[in-house]
Amino acid sequence: MPVDFSKILVVGVSSRALFNLEEEEQIFREKNIRGFRDFQLANEDKLLEKGTAFPLVEALLKLNTHVDEQYPIVEVVIMSKNSPETGVRVLKAIEHYNLPISRWAFSAGEPLAPFIKAFNVDLFLSKDEKDVQKIIDTADCATALVFDPPENYKPETDRVKFAFDADAVVFSEESEIIFKEKGLEEFRKHEKENENVPLKDGPFAALLRKLSYIQDFLPIEKELSPLRIAIVTARNSPSHMRVIKTFRKWNVYVDEAYFMGGWPKAPVLEAIGTHIFFDDQDNHLSDSKTKVPCGKVLYKSNSILKNYEKEIIVEPKKEK
Repeated sequence: MPVDFSKILVVGVSSRALFNLEEEEQIFREKNIRGFRDFQLANEDKLLEKGTAFPLVEALLKLNTHVDEQYPIVEVVIMSKNSPETGVRVLKAIEHYNLPISRWAFSAGEPLAPFIKAFNVDLFLSKDEKDVQKIIDTADCATALVFDPPENYKPETDRVKFAFDADAVVFSEESEIIFKEKGLEEFRKHEKENENVPLKDGPFAALLRKLSYIQDFLPIEKELSPLRIAIVTARNSPSHMRVIKTFRKWNVYVDEAYFMGGWPKAPVLEAIGTHIFFDDQDNHLSDSKTKVPCGKVLYKSNSILKNYEKEIIVEPKKEK
């Protein structure tokens, strides 16, 4: 019987996102592929440390313990530009940490973007900005550039927690562009006037729907679900109602929502204990990534928001 991927969350994760391979990356840059291969072979029995995405992947795979083992609801695929030879060290680490991962893509330097569709990936996490940008531009997949793991981060082990920014992440760029081009008051006016008009899909909308579906599928009441979804947004009153009504229209259950009005997000994210937070703006990520694992959602190469990425923000906006 063909696999019904509409019922499975497929997460693609690069080896650098799952494990700490920064020393190896530096060797590759300095000594090219030959030096990198020699180093990996010489250190094949040296255990890799956990990387930024490890707590998320570990927690996601535990969701399968709540369902029939013949019908998993989460699959993880290691997607790496290593060759099978240089990837042995990664495979040994997977076995050591007892991660139930059985699918790998070792492309030996070939771009990973074409394999996103081939493996039916819903979410791809990487530390390679070029790979992430290519996937954002060409593939129908939520993807993010992950940062280094935060120090002293201790994730929950019995639940998995996702946190998302709203505009240009879960929702389209439309309202964010109004805010950037016309300012706060026009943004608030637009959102109030369109309160009953659902926001359009952003790059992570399909992922959010898939997570909500899995909540429905798990044999546990949503309020007690081991999978939790939070929205942490710079929006506040009166722009908050459009967000809530959009989720109702989408029939998506969100466990938690925090309308920050421009206040720092890091303390709230730390209080949530999220396994990963997705945002599109560096000014929200600069502190957040020191508290919890974070991924930056890049804009498409032709997005008008690219023009605002290099803005110097002296202090946080008071509200949005």
